[in-house]
Amino acid sequence: MSLGSELFSRYFDDTHASFREVARRFAREEIAPHAYQWEEAGSFDRELYRKAAAAGVLGAAFPEDLGGGGGDIFHAIVVGEELPRGGSTGVAVGLGSLAIALPPILALGTEEQKRRFVPPVLSGEKIAALAITEPGAGSDVASLTTRAARDGDSYVLSGSKTFITSGVRADLVTVLARTGEDPHGGLTFFVVERGTPGFTVSRALEKTGWWASDTAELSFDSVRLPLENRLGDEGSGFLALMKNFVGERLMLAVNGHALAEICFEEALAYSRKRHAFGRPIAGFQVTRHKLADMATKIATAKALTYACADRVRRGEPATFEAAMAKNHAALVARDVTWEAVQILGGMGYMRESVVERLSRDARLLPIGGGTQEIMREIIAKGLGL
Repeated sequence: MSLGSELFSRYFDDTHASFREVARRFAREEIAPHAYQWEEAGSFDRELYRKAAAAGVLGAAFPEDLGGGGGDIFHAIVVGEELPRGGSTGVAVGLGSLAIALPPILALGTEEQKRRFVPPVLSGEKIAALAITEPGAGSDVASLTTRAARDGDSYVLSGSKTFITSGVRADLVTVLARTGEDPHGGLTFFVVERGTPGFTVSRALEKTGWWASDTAELSFDSVRLPLENRLGDEGSGFLALMKNFVGERLMLAVNGHALAEICFEEALAYSRKRHAFGRPIAGFQVTRHKLADMATKIATAKALTYACADRVRRGEPATFEAAMAKNHAALVARDVTWEAVQILGGMGYMRESVVERLSRDARLLPIGGGTQEIMREIIAKGLGL
């Protein structure tokens, strides 16, 4: 039973509970036995995508008619909470890159485009990635310089993208490019498929955490794309991206409280079995108070994230709330993983320890999906400042 499960039971029904067992079993049986090996290798078996699809955890919240599970956002949250229990955030986010790559296709694509691009990804046959960030433009998407110029019935795409999760192995990449001069109204999404002339993986990137997820720098050298690979009308990309950011930030918030809870559980168990000066370290007030504070912080992160997700489920705007949830969960993950390492002591500093691994992974949360500073600007704007 997860921390605060009774407190938050109103967000979940029996379908979520049974699905949680499926997702947790998948993490335990398919990820955990290989997590350390995959982390050290910086990659995981591609076959895992097909296994995740067969288990129903790959596209749990995507439409059934396209090969998804037909669940709601809380089914996606269950996946986000349970897969890291396999001991590798990198594997979890690698499997989850479709959650940010496919929504622009669903939001802007024609029926033919949806049928063409989405089912192969949800079946685990193909890997999808989202390419927004550039070497000179991250959170400030209005500064993107990758350009797609119309040339008859095609577009010529030129530029580069960086920090792309699953970019090394992706079979299709949803790319945001500039088609006009307006900072926001001149952005358009395209789908670029592996093997298209001029599209290359410049290099694989090495990171502080998330080791098992491949991260790439991509290059587009006069890549010619047919009109059929443009998503929506020219200039429709920015609004679709803003909606996509809400989902991405919400799932990063989920990742934050999930990592924190896993580390809390490890620290709690260790404090009960580790003895010092003749008694378990849980018997010392300083340890008990640390654990009490850790549990409280995790509960607050869950409360904010679930409340935000509930707004999304009801179809209500949640830009402001998603920024809050992401920032708060990032801070909670930072604090709780830090204290977990401290409670485990030397063992918490060993690479064989899941706490060591997740404490590194948590450092990405104030950066990915929009930096903590940008989130604060969004929150301030929501306050009318």
